Amino acid sequence: MFENMLRASKLAKICYTCPVNIILFDENELGEPLPKRDERAVHLVKVLRKKKGDEFDAGVFGVGLCRGKIEGLSADGTLAFSLGAYAPPPPRLPIRIAAGFSRPIQIRRIMRDLSSLGVEAIDLVGSDLGEKSYRDTKLLGDGGARAALVEGAVQSRDVTIPALRAFDSLDEWLSERPQGDGDALLIAADNVRPAGSISRLAGGKARAVLAVGPERGWSDRERGLFESAGFLRLSMGSRALRTETACVAAAVLALEKIGAMG
Repeated sequence: MFENMLRASKLAKICYTCPVNIILFDENELGEPLPKRDERAVHLVKVLRKKKGDEFDAGVFGVGLCRGKIEGLSADGTLAFSLGAYAPPPPRLPIRIAAGFSRPIQIRRIMRDLSSLGVEAIDLVGSDLGEKSYRDTKLLGDGGARAALVEGAVQSRDVTIPALRAFDSLDEWLSERPQGDGDALLIAADNVRPAGSISRLAGGKARAVLAVGPERGWSDRERGLFESAGFLRLSMGSRALRTETACVAAAVLALEKIGAMG
């Protein structure tokens, strides 16, 4: 099994040229000004046109949301700031999603968008039909995965990110009983001989575990594994979707079924 390579010691670099809704800080950055070229300082001054005395929406990673205030802009371009009282972030939603390893750029989008949706856990899973080289992606070790998760959190006004793990195979993932001991809705998104449609599935469960295959889908062997583990193989319609589109669409449908979209 892959090691969980997310590090909590330093905030991942965020692309502040993308839409963001909060300025996010690590606890160890508090009390120190932002350097001139820090993307958060650039975003506040150049994009948002903030100046001394102006406030902005902020958050401290793993702590809470707050209002920030620009206390000063020095001659060398550094930006001094202060933060107000913390408010709790929105709760993570009770859904765990396994996504088959796909192209690195797709993995990045999947993690960003699922983090923004608020899912509690993301698992990357090797599969029979997936490209083996995709499992060797450096995203899990070079900070790219964490950056994508943080970007999704910033977009959705959150200061937490989903738990992220990686598994060599579906067999390994299922052997750890991802559903846990509670009563969960178990769904494997699959358009090949499905038992029904996710959209027509009855809800009533408190949480969901969802699996979405890679670009080539699941093998017949893996379909048997899902059925043996109690997963319902359900479709999302007749169209072939990109992996990142399928992950988001399936996640939204599953969240609606467990009543977590209200």
